[in-house]
Amino acid sequence: MCCTHSFEEVKSEPLSPPVSLDGIKGMKFFDPHVHMTSRTTDDYQAMADAGVVALIEPAFWLGQPRTGIDTFRDYYSSLIGWERFRSSQFGIKHYCTIGLNSREANNEALAEQVMEILPLFIYKEGVVGIGEIGFDDQTPAEEKYYRAQLELAKEAGLPVQIHTPHRDKKGGTTRSMDIAIEHGLDPRMVIVDHNNEETVKEVLDRGFWAAFTIYPFTKMGNERMVDIAKQYGPERIMVNSAADWGISDPLAVPKTAALMKIRGISDADIELITYRNAITAFAQSGQIDEKDFATAGSAIDQSQKFEGNTILRGGQQPRIDKSSIIIS
Repeated sequence: MCCTHSFEEVKSEPLSPPVSLDGIKGMKFFDPHVHMTSRTTDDYQAMADAGVVALIEPAFWLGQPRTGIDTFRDYYSSLIGWERFRSSQFGIKHYCTIGLNSREANNEALAEQVMEILPLFIYKEGVVGIGEIGFDDQTPAEEKYYRAQLELAKEAGLPVQIHTPHRDKKGGTTRSMDIAIEHGLDPRMVIVDHNNEETVKEVLDRGFWAAFTIYPFTKMGNERMVDIAKQYGPERIMVNSAADWGISDPLAVPKTAALMKIRGISDADIELITYRNAITAFAQSGQIDEKDFATAGSAIDQSQKFEGNTILRGGQQPRIDKSSIIIS
């Protein structure tokens, strides 16, 4: 069962917006849910400069429905191919989770085809889980393919990354966990995402991982996240940015760490919430070795190519100086 946590007192200073990242220089961060397909190379550079050394990109809904199986095939291929390469050019280790998202599960004819190709991707290098899957409108079709993908995760021995619904979040979160347990999944293999104050206690009490997406102006801001961290402590809690095609912030993880430090949370607990817990949860896939990204930024060659393409354009020179000033 979860209980409140006593934090070691650390020196803090008054908060004055915007939050400076100076206090977290030298810290490392792992963003376990960030849709880099939607971001630019500037975002990769800013994340690297802020201390993000590794990330997980879940397969997700791109903003409009895909119309054919080849669009899914190409998208999954990009997650284990081009996007992984693009991330490496900024010294960030890229992993992904692969799955059929809940919104597109409602197109059953296409969903059946997607289920057929998922086994071709989930065993690829760098795939650390099945995700993000779960509920959106909590329809029978969504439940059908959620259950099917839970079985796929069991067969592959992979963690599950759950997308909890935006509407009736509490009910949908409970239902997601009930079904996972019904299918015999160990809660320690399941990361329940997009939590808030309504859901966190039950998720932790039932032994699941509780992930929080830090979005500007909605869902879960980082001030609310600090309050949750103080109440529940760092055990099985992690934060992410999502950083999708909507209004979002790819620096949400380091900014949350900076605010936690200002508000008196210890460095050890910040490390767990913004780095270590994500590694522990997703390393159960057998795909994550911390040594792989401990020195990822030390030997970057931006002139490297993937399928004949580089991140450089128009005679650009590879970046050598990585001591840029962080603009928060």
